[in-house]
Amino acid sequence: MERWQRAFAKNDAEFKELFGVKKEIFLQMHTILTAAREKRRQKGGRKKTKLTVGDQLFLTLQYWREYRSMTHLAFDFGIAKSTVSDTVTLVENVLIQDGTFHLKGKKVLHSQENTGRTFVVDVTESPIERPKKSRTEEILFRQKKATHHKDADYCRRGNARDSLYGTGEGCRSRF
Repeated sequence: MERWQRAFAKNDAEFKELFGVKKEIFLQMHTILTAAREKRRQKGGRKKTKLTVGDQLFLTLQYWREYRSMTHLAFDFGIAKSTVSDTVTLVENVLIQDGTFHLKGKKVLHSQENTGRTFVVDVTESPIERPKKSRTEEILFRQKKATHHKDADYCRRGNARDSLYGTGEGCRSRF
């Protein structure tokens, strides 16, 4: 039994909580991806993949819904991180090209039938949680400032042969 089929045993509310879409929408996406895979196979595409269509969709929905890193998804599904990236990109491109799930554009929102409607957008700001630096970390990672010797300008001007110290070797002997 595939991973996504186990989730189908749950009721509609739990399924939507897990995937962020209803079962009907999931099945529509699955149908679109299956048709696209068959089309690719007819053109001579890759015959075997490690993930089934359902698992590819399951992986992509987890990536979108939970903001999991590709490394964690790769570990859970037993595939490489690059395969996760390729799978997410493939699923996104197929669903975009199909056009079933396109949102209406800005022109539709500004049409006559939508005049007088109010749209509420939640733009609450939340602070970014970052670990605070301790005083010991600041001391440990403080970079030492470069020292500048008073004769360094003298050496840079090309007067290295005529050293003030009379060694005849120039500034290399001093520094």
